[in-house]
Amino acid sequence: MSIHEQIRVPHVKPSSSRSVCRFWQQGICNRNPCKFAHGGELPPRPPPPRSSHVYLRGSRSESQSKPVGGSAAPKKHEEKVCRDWKSGNCSRGDDKCRFLHSWSRGEGFSMLARLEGHSNTAVVSGIALPSGSDKLFTGSSDGVVQAWDCTSGKIVGTLNAGGKIGCLITEGEWLFVGLPNVVKAWNLQTGVDCSLTGSTGQVYALEVGMGYLFAGGSPDGGSSSTGEQQGSNPFQPAAALNGHTSAVISIEVGGGGKLFSGSMDGTIKLWDISTLQCVQTIEKGHDNAVMSLLCYSDFLLSCSLDQKIKVWAATGEDGRFEAVYTHEEGDGAISMCGVEDMDGKPVLLCSWNDDSVGLYELPSFAEKGRMYAKGEVRSIKGGPGGLVFTGDATGLVTVWKLAAAGATSGAAMAE
Repeated sequence: MSIHEQIRVPHVKPSSSRSVCRFWQQGICNRNPCKFAHGGELPPRPPPPRSSHVYLRGSRSESQSKPVGGSAAPKKHEEKVCRDWKSGNCSRGDDKCRFLHSWSRGEGFSMLARLEGHSNTAVVSGIALPSGSDKLFTGSSDGVVQAWDCTSGKIVGTLNAGGKIGCLITEGEWLFVGLPNVVKAWNLQTGVDCSLTGSTGQVYALEVGMGYLFAGGSPDGGSSSTGEQQGSNPFQPAAALNGHTSAVISIEVGGGGKLFSGSMDGTIKLWDISTLQCVQTIEKGHDNAVMSLLCYSDFLLSCSLDQKIKVWAATGEDGRFEAVYTHEEGDGAISMCGVEDMDGKPVLLCSWNDDSVGLYELPSFAEKGRMYAKGEVRSIKGGPGGLVFTGDATGLVTVWKLAAAGATSGAAMAE
């Protein structure tokens, strides 16, 4: 028996209802016979695809393969800034690098200036712009307070606070600086300085409300409050607000005599300022440290290293706050600031630990754009006329400008 006598060719019954061979339609069918219909004239072979490159087949995915026979511009990753570009070392260039080469993304704001005066190894931990003053004050973790002229952007004064600065604020003619175990106060008009004791551990948060200065500290010292009085030292200890199990790192004074405090333990407490008593504890407000608190209208906003911004509201008759909205991203949230744009619309600025600051419309949380920095932005401060100041972990203070709707933003400053 011959071999070809063993190979039986199946009979394929012709049928007008058989599907047409798609390989035959492309002119590449090599089966004979084929169980699909080959009818009419052989269609012309289609032209080769007009792609800028061809990918090799193999075990790697197309996104991991290298282009062959051409060079196409890589797809941009518009959400992230090139780290090499930030340090001035990107050799790929603006066109070929898949990451952003810009200090901002979005419309309606632009970078105005950079203020260099702090050490590049120090964290800018506080920014203050006294009302009606032509001076900007910044403090950093190396214990230095810089005073800047708002017109020229030059340093006009330097103060050594004598310890690590955890926060810095101004109220009236006073400058308050949070240090380990103490708050230092300087009168900006007379030059008088005072030491406000009562805090334990590094002071990371300061707020003023209803005649009190509130300073966040460790659980041993809680949130201390200092009342103002007449005399050579115009401040005196008033009370210690105990209750958190970890350090208090965020404080916000709200309407109706409310004080909110956030802790490393993830809890948020609500205090009645008139009685200095805790009226509500939000256990597990966050799954990580409550880095910043902000009052907006009748709402409380909190952000945390758990990558969330939460919105809280008093929903019941008892006035207890409950979470009504959560905004989540892929990085830890560090600091928040509420400002108004040039059209008077509220804007939330929140810094994330990917070295960016997001701008969000309120109350929708629609993102307007991003500001980028060389390091984590630890402090944000709004100013008059749409000005925004950011301070990062490389000692750099950046000045931004919000524009009115429809206005053309100036180009972001180059490296």
